[in-house]
Amino acid sequence: MSVQPKKIINVIDAPIDQVTWSDAVQRLSLWGEQHESRVVCICNAHSVVTAKQDHEFNQVLKHADMSTPDGAPVAWMIKKISGQPQARINGPDLMLKYCEHAEKIGQSIYLYGGQESTLNILVNVLKSKYPNLKIAGYLSPPFRELNDQEKQKIIQDINASGAHTVWVGLGCPKQEKWMHEHKGKINAVMVGVGAAFDYHAGTIKRAPKWMQNSGLEWFHRLCSEPKRLWKRYLVTNTLFIFYAAKQLISK
Repeated sequence: MSVQPKKIINVIDAPIDQVTWSDAVQRLSLWGEQHESRVVCICNAHSVVTAKQDHEFNQVLKHADMSTPDGAPVAWMIKKISGQPQARINGPDLMLKYCEHAEKIGQSIYLYGGQESTLNILVNVLKSKYPNLKIAGYLSPPFRELNDQEKQKIIQDINASGAHTVWVGLGCPKQEKWMHEHKGKINAVMVGVGAAFDYHAGTIKRAPKWMQNSGLEWFHRLCSEPKRLWKRYLVTNTLFIFYAAKQLISK
């Protein structure tokens, strides 16, 4: 199994991988097979703008092992800068594509984040879709700062599970900072997938395919949770357009 050489495109100030679906899954598989401690970030417009404004988050992306272009604006920027087509490598679909692959080759997953009720549903959904998929474990951590003893216990439990990949659903930028903190401690590939747990469990309805393909998935989420997400999408998307235009003009 081989993958294409790594190619990075800077979108605003964020280093994003120009990568295909096949290469993304193969990288997870190759790293996972060796239980390498790796960090994979899924980057949409919100992530890129956050990296522009938050130095700590910017450093997380710069030290990530792979940052995929989630969201039509980020994929479009990569295409515009490189002149090559770029698919949206989004978290929910990457999770399912990897699970399908992992079921075939015997790799196992660990689920970290989300509410316990959501995780219970998600585990049943995954078992239904992929009967032979190995789910090494799952945990809904307390919604508070963990002490050192609790953090160490989580690291020990994940490593003892033998999981090849850890799917992290804590939301951006918390999940990315968590993965960065645990690089070199957790012996698996960590992938931050945001709301993917809720989507697959059915606790949040995902946008129809036509909206996903048209770059309108953000608008569907905004309409679903306007009070929580209005600032993220309306303010952040405006800033993304401003920063992106500035980058393209100065190119």
